[in-house]
Amino acid sequence: MSHLDEHAPPTPSAPAPPATGAATSGRERLVLAVLLTAGFTLAVDFSILNVALPAIGTDVGFALEDLQWVSTSFALFAAGFTLLFGRVADLFGRRRLFLLGMVLLAVSSLVGGLATTPGVLVAARVAQGLATAIVTPAALSLLTTSFAEGPRRDRALGLNGALMAAGFTTGAVLGGVLTDLLSWRWAFHVNVAVAVVVLAVAPVVLTESRPERRPRLDVPGAVTVTLGLLAIVYGLTVAGEQSWQDPAALVPLLLGAVLLLAFRVVESRVEEPLVPFSLLARRAVGWGNVAGLMAFVTETSLVFLLTLYLQDVLDYSALAAGLAFAVLGAGTVLGGLLAPKVIAAVGSPRAIVGGLVAQGVATGSLVLLGTSPAFIVLLLVATFVGGVANLVAIVGFMVSVTAGVPDDEQGLATGLATMSQQVGITLGIPVMSAILTATVHTRDAATDSTDSSGILTGLTVAIGANAVLCLLTALLVHAFLRTPGRRSPTPRTP
Repeated sequence: MSHLDEHAPPTPSAPAPPATGAATSGRERLVLAVLLTAGFTLAVDFSILNVALPAIGTDVGFALEDLQWVSTSFALFAAGFTLLFGRVADLFGRRRLFLLGMVLLAVSSLVGGLATTPGVLVAARVAQGLATAIVTPAALSLLTTSFAEGPRRDRALGLNGALMAAGFTTGAVLGGVLTDLLSWRWAFHVNVAVAVVVLAVAPVVLTESRPERRPRLDVPGAVTVTLGLLAIVYGLTVAGEQSWQDPAALVPLLLGAVLLLAFRVVESRVEEPLVPFSLLARRAVGWGNVAGLMAFVTETSLVFLLTLYLQDVLDYSALAAGLAFAVLGAGTVLGGLLAPKVIAAVGSPRAIVGGLVAQGVATGSLVLLGTSPAFIVLLLVATFVGGVANLVAIVGFMVSVTAGVPDDEQGLATGLATMSQQVGITLGIPVMSAILTATVHTRDAATDSTDSSGILTGLTVAIGANAVLCLLTALLVHAFLRTPGRRSPTPRTP
């Protein structure tokens, strides 16, 4: 494992970035290709097995009620450990953590593809979740430290956002295609091939970066925050699958809140905290992460609501519903490409606000959906516009939370951003599901009926709440994230 630089002397926190106005070099393109390929693959992993769950249950022998753990085990560890490994990457080397994470991804994917029992498959998914928690913040911090703050970094973050968003959509489609044409096992085997290619190229093009002095790891802080996040994510998952009143959801949510409060106390008393609260005190970091959290809460939960609309109201098949979201995927990719230009013109805070407002308006138009098949036109237009706007807000959030952060804290900053992303993905569906269910039950009780129109009423209320959440977040960011709206033009180098 010599390529992990195990015995290399400490290096400065990052290599000197190239001039901000210079054209991207060939080596920088390779860096981008390696990091974006890894990020895209991990994004695909979030959704690639969802369509294949019935086939997995039959082949491996899962009981129906246990199939959820194929997805839950991955999400639990991906979200629970991301903040810890983001900080570990700062302390022990981002390149090293990135490579170790890719090795773990390759091994766990190979084991998952060969699994013949539920225990082995769930263990492989846990390891894939840990690999995601290791690689994602390390890759983002390598990206932010490889490109100077300004338009070049914004473009890199825009491409990263576009491919990450495309990965979530691609995963659902690719999972169905692989399962139908080959086998669900190829959803794991593809990862092995990608990881091997990345591991062959990454040691050559990625430069290690870590502090000259390696501080001690805050073990009490690491334990309390990791267990707290695990409990919160588990509670949210159970709430989405059962109900918010279920003790199996309430107990871990309460435990998670207590552990996170304990983490706050621990961090105020240790000399070298895992999360310096001076970083969180920065408005760009604190409110930027709030914006990112809500951007993921609203968009992922909207997909859930519209899936129900397409299948339960318009009677679309699962495949047809999935294809309808290709328009949303195209919108998110376009948004990721446009975001750097928007940020260059108005600044990241205004890009976040504008993106969330446009997303809220597009989402709000969907309250007009009805039972006629013609409403698919409104759905496609609104989701495309909302997808563009959502990615502008997400890239703006990533730029805000990493701008001005010292290179030796970039892993922590990107770890916080990744945590916001993954908790947002987990939180959105249970919240909107609760609104939907409560509305349907209230409506059915009031009318003493259980006809299908109650589902449309519930969907309309939940979609309206989703739009209000977008607009409220935009208002809060506008009020509290008041930083200069425009960046000074960067002089071009000769």
